[in-house]
Parts: sequence; structure tokens; C-alpha cells
Amino acid sequence: MKERLSKKQLGAHGESAAATYLRQQGLTVLDRNWRCRSGEIDIVAADGELLVFVEVRTRSSTGFGTPAESVDYRKQRQVMETAQVYLMHKKEHERQIRFDVVSVMSDTLGNVSAIDHIRSAF
Repeated sequence: MKERLSKKQLGAHGESAAATYLRQQGLTVLDRNWRCRSGEIDIVAADGELLVFVEVRTRSSTGFGTPAESVDYRKQRQVMETAQVYLMHKKEHERQIRFDVVSVMSDTLGNVSAIDHIRSAF
């Protein structure tokens, strides 16, 4: 019998599922879990010439809302600030950008039941 995943393991599993999904949609994953002082970006991908910063949220139930609903204003601001640092660090100042949210529904064993990709989420 499979063991239940911890919250951290469930999140990592969801991020891997999201990266696979984005690749299947034709995006190129450039970085995962990119960190700096202001925070972390789960996935940075290229969609043609567009640079896409992706926040991934994984939930095993909707008792406290959907995964996408958990990306509040504070989280959006943190991702945007971190994206600015990323752009400076990678010298990508001129590139057009987009912020997406990928929500992953999974049971506590890590079996993904749904993936929802919201382009231009914020």
C-alpha cells in the first residue's frame, strides 16, 4: 500500500506534474524552484518569445478553496518582485512576460486528478 505524502512532498509532486503538463502544452521549462532573497518562483518557462512565471498550487481537497484561489494578492506581489530579480539576474530586461497559475488536484497518495492552467492569471 502506498504511503500518504507529506504536505511538502505533495507540493513537489504537484510541481513535477505541472512541469510535465506545461511541456506537453508546448512550453519550454527553463528553471524550477528559482530562489532569491525575495522568494521563489516554482517554474519559469518560455512560451515562444514570452517568458512565463508560473505559480503552482497543489491541493488534495477543496475544503479551503481551490488551489488557484490560494494565490492571494500577497503571493502575487511576491512572485512579481521575484520575477523582477530573475529578469535582472538573467539579463532578460527586454523580454515580454506573463504570470500563470497551475492548480493541481491530487489525492494524498500523489495521484493527480486534475490540472488547471490559468494563463495571465495576474
